[in-house]
Amino acid sequence: MKHMVRYKLKADRVDENERLARAVYEELAERRPTGLRYATFKLEDGVSFVHIASHEAPDGSNLLTALPAFKAFVAGVRERCEEPPVTVGISEIGSYGFFGS
Repeated sequence: MKHMVRYKLKADRVDENERLARAVYEELAERRPTGLRYATFKLEDGVSFVHIASHEAPDGSNLLTALPAFKAFVAGVRERCEEPPVTVGISEIGSYGFFGS
C-alpha cells in the first residue's frame, strides 16, 4: 500500500514537527524494518509538509504506525496544524531514483 499525507502547520509549530519527524527516522534507522519506505518533505512555503509511505508487510500490518516515535509524532499533529492532515492513496506509474528504484 502506498499513500501520501499532506498538511499545513501553524508557523510556530514547525520546529516541533521537524523534531518529532526526525525522531521517527532515528527509530527507523535503529530498527530497519523491511518492506517499508518512507519520506518526509517540507514544501517551499516552510509550513506545509508531505509524507509518502509504502509498506509491504506480509501480514498486512503497517510497520510505520507501530513505531513508538511515529505514535508520538501523530499524537499531537492536529494541534500543530493550521490545515489538518489529508491522506490519499497513490499508485506509482513510474519513478527514477526514488524509493530505491
